[in-house]
Amino acid sequence: MELFSAVLRAFFCGGILCLIGQILIDKTALTPAKILTSYVVAGVLLGAAGLYAPIQEWGGAGAAVPLTGFGANLAKGVREAVAEQGVLGAFTGGMKAAAGGLTAAIFFLAGLQLCWPALRIKPEYQRRRRPLLLCSSLRTAALGRCFGSWSG
Repeated sequence: MELFSAVLRAFFCGGILCLIGQILIDKTALTPAKILTSYVVAGVLLGAAGLYAPIQEWGGAGAAVPLTGFGANLAKGVREAVAEQGVLGAFTGGMKAAAGGLTAAIFFLAGLQLCWPALRIKPEYQRRRRPLLLCSSLRTAALGRCFGSWSG
């Protein structure tokens, strides 16, 4: 029952963060890049103020995985490095704290590059006037290309 409660809290916390992002996309003129950057900055500010730790403790992965969690991780690393190394820690602490996540992202992107030919958009999709939902199309194409079940 405790596992179910933790999963439910993570789903709720991550869902709230996604809901805020979707509202910002729908109701403001902000671009997705600006919204993503603001999520990282909000995470840094909340982490530096010590306000993100209780959210992360309650929400678990629902608060740790999104970009706000990345920003809070940067702030935590800087805070710890400054306590150990002084001013130099302000420049190195964030990267040391985020090194594992950045390394994983690089390796996942390298794996994606191996499947890249499968991710091209077919010419019939390029002629559409309405937006194409690429998430499921790309995932289907990439998985099919990687596992040999897609002939494109």
